[in-house]
Amino acid sequence: MAQKPSLPKGTRDFGPLQMYRREYLFSTIKRVFKKYGFMPLKTPAIENLNTLTGKYGDEGDQLLFKILNSGDFLNKTSEADYQNGSKALTPKIAEKGMKYDLTVPFARYVAMNRNDIAFPFKRFQIQPVWRADRPQKGRYREFYQCDADVVGTDSLICEAELLAIVEEVYENLKFEDYQVSLSSRKILEGIAEACGASNEFSRFCTILDKLDKIGLDKVMEELDKIGVDEAGLSKLQTILAIEGNNNEVLNTLSDLLQGTEAGTVGINETRETLDHLKTLGKTGDKVKVDLTLARGLSYYTGMIYEVKPTSISMGTITAGGRYDNLTGVFGLDGVSGVGISFGIDRIYDTLNELNLFPSENTEVTKVLLTNFDESAQGHALMILGKLRDQNIASEIYPEAAKLKKQMTYADRKQIPYVLMIGSREIETGIYTLKNMSTGDQKEVNLDQLIAALS
Repeated sequence: MAQKPSLPKGTRDFGPLQMYRREYLFSTIKRVFKKYGFMPLKTPAIENLNTLTGKYGDEGDQLLFKILNSGDFLNKTSEADYQNGSKALTPKIAEKGMKYDLTVPFARYVAMNRNDIAFPFKRFQIQPVWRADRPQKGRYREFYQCDADVVGTDSLICEAELLAIVEEVYENLKFEDYQVSLSSRKILEGIAEACGASNEFSRFCTILDKLDKIGLDKVMEELDKIGVDEAGLSKLQTILAIEGNNNEVLNTLSDLLQGTEAGTVGINETRETLDHLKTLGKTGDKVKVDLTLARGLSYYTGMIYEVKPTSISMGTITAGGRYDNLTGVFGLDGVSGVGISFGIDRIYDTLNELNLFPSENTEVTKVLLTNFDESAQGHALMILGKLRDQNIASEIYPEAAKLKKQMTYADRKQIPYVLMIGSREIETGIYTLKNMSTGDQKEVNLDQLIAALS
């Protein structure tokens, strides 16, 4: 009995329609990246395990897909290795792993090529990554990341340009229902200091980040448990109640965080970033300073931003921030960087749900040439060559068949035009071009055909 075909859990096939739409996303984002001076980079699907381990925390290490060594992978092991468990055994049987994200391989590349790179180095990368995660809605074991980073400069122009890229990408995708939340680790440090919670900074931020999920009362309750006193809680409530546009929020916050060095620096950096964005000619009207955004604080050191749709329920679709010393772990210290990542799968689902993909697919075959017999086939092949010389996507039905069968094929492939070629057409050089969506037919010679389809 034939084996029933199946896919590994957490992986997907993409059919032609999905691929056309994904390519549309990739090419739109890529076009904007290039326009801003970012250069393409590609790193291997597999990396040495010592490059990957220890970079994503204990949980990340467990989610790495490891690759068994080639050949007799057990030959370097001993009975003691088995008794000592997987931690002792793994390095002896697996020296390589599938890449978990694009950032660590990028850091490795920069460290290895430090003498050949022009800093600041601006690169973009669109590649699949792999995680041995539990598959669920919106979470896969193989998925694409779409990153752009600048390393080797502290300039806030970079932050502003990444925010400009967000505005331009979504403008090009005709998607308007989103908000960019903008925060800063330094502002969060200032808030924690003003509330007397500097010693519990990371727990303070984790609780603050849950505000929209658990509400203000629960946040206050949890902060009380970690030792934030009454005065601190009262100060935080005042801060969280700040309203107004970005300028007004930053001005009020500036008064409340007076005397906190980090907070003042963070407010000034946020102002400067927003000023640069305006000077770049962007509206910035989707950007909102969000004092509760506290993601990625184990690695972000400056500005942090996150993009979410506003009209449908969907997680973060784009995110990024400033990090320092990305390459330090590979022996290249003091290289600051800032990056952004577009979540292709979630953006796909968002545009799909809102019906924002272009209805006309420009990539699809434009015209099908019929094939009734040997002499018609030879004539059709000659026309096919001329159409393709003019870059018109065209194909011939590969074998002689009844017209109904050929029309059904064109219909199923959503080919917009069919060109009829029979003995009368060969004699006169006048062909019948049928529009498949309207059913209209018109007589055309070869030049008129090329003009109509170009």
